[in-house]
Amino acid sequence: MALPTGGTITTSGSYTIHTFTSSGTFTTDKAIDVDYLVVAGGGSGGNYSGSSRGVGGGGAGGMRTGTLSITIGGKTVTVGAGGIAPAGGGIGLNGANSVFDSITSTGGGGGDSDTVGNASAGGSGGGACDTRSVGAGTGGQGNNGGKNTDFGGAGGGGGAGAVGSGGTGYSGKSGGAGSASSISGSSVNYAGGGGGGSYAGGGVGAGGTGGGGNGGNGAGTPGTSGGTNTGGGGGGGADSTRNAGNGGLGIVIVRYLTSLFPSGTTSTMLMMGV
Repeated sequence: MALPTGGTITTSGSYTIHTFTSSGTFTTDKAIDVDYLVVAGGGSGGNYSGSSRGVGGGGAGGMRTGTLSITIGGKTVTVGAGGIAPAGGGIGLNGANSVFDSITSTGGGGGDSDTVGNASAGGSGGGACDTRSVGAGTGGQGNNGGKNTDFGGAGGGGGAGAVGSGGTGYSGKSGGAGSASSISGSSVNYAGGGGGGSYAGGGVGAGGTGGGGNGGNGAGTPGTSGGTNTGGGGGGGADSTRNAGNGGLGIVIVRYLTSLFPSGTTSTMLMMGV
């Protein structure tokens, strides 16, 4: 019986692992139980829209792990894109959902914008500043964004492992930490929240572990984008530079016991993901 196909195929210990860094199909000719990691695209940081203040970091894409019984046939795999920072100012854009068969992880929420509106909900929610509200996270996938009560610095986006940081002062606050998974054969952090931006030359918020982008400031430090295939949130922007970061692309990883296919074969090209 042939091994399942789809994604880049590797082995680690007793497991065969399929890693999807872009959308595709997982196909099996045998009903099996698989472990999965499904991380959605991260939300982008918000951008300045006319008032001198920091802008919130993007929330990380939702992160789901578990075990699923798979029936024979092809299973849809969608790897969610990260949200794009609004170049002309405004609330950050949410990331796109990632999907494996019946499992859907929700895209991260965008950071707030100074004069336009509140941060958005998502897998993890976007961060906010001053009078704006944070975005809510989705239970079992991520956490809320953080709120900074002074207009100068903004809160960080939420991460899979922690709420985005908030507080007071003119510095941007850190994005929430992501969570680690060893499904790939080694421990990797995913779904960190984006750091908040800061007014003028204030300190920028650090991105959360797991691919969160750093916040920007009005002194020429740009917000950075979430890490590719981590689902990290983008860093918030600041002032008229409108320099927020984009959200990071998500990822889907599936593994199963190699012993389930005792007579299975796979070509060298397939093992390399060709």
